[in-house]
Amino acid sequence: MAKVLIVTGDAAEDLEVLYPYQRLLEEGHEVDIAAPSAKKLQFVVHDFVDGFDTYTEKPGHAWPADVAFADVDAPAYDALVVPGGRAPEYIRNDRHCQEIVRHFAEAGKPIAALCHGPLVLAAAGVLKGRVSSAYPACALDVEHAGGTWVDSEAHVDGNLVTGRAWPDHPAWMRAFLKVLRAAV
Repeated sequence: MAKVLIVTGDAAEDLEVLYPYQRLLEEGHEVDIAAPSAKKLQFVVHDFVDGFDTYTEKPGHAWPADVAFADVDAPAYDALVVPGGRAPEYIRNDRHCQEIVRHFAEAGKPIAALCHGPLVLAAAGVLKGRVSSAYPACALDVEHAGGTWVDSEAHVDGNLVTGRAWPDHPAWMRAFLKVLRAAV
């Protein structure tokens, strides 16, 4: 079984952290959550409401981070998950988080990113020449990072599996698990 790292922080989208976390545990994988510091994180719930031009946000679950980005031993992990929400807006600026992401990309290890998660990949400089889905509002960020944005619930580009948001979970996680199984 694989050892999987989830990189996230406060204001991550609740479902986008907990669904892959629990799904990977269900498959028998070991999963750690990394954040700027090892503390209890506060997630948020993003929902889509008729008449709104964007998503709404409500408080979600609190959940502990297992390890701080600075203390992550990236080579000890087999795969990476980057959930969305608002956390990617600020964790992408953390140099330790960027180093973690670059390790997985350079090693060709499986990476799953959802919603705003590709913002972290863009900041780490690993989207150049890649095709990535993301929340549609992040399309320009993907393109400015040298990638090509695609509107897909589960786009696979080699070791990279991306999706738009939590409604894509079944297809996104199914595709990621296929890539992960092939890698380990």
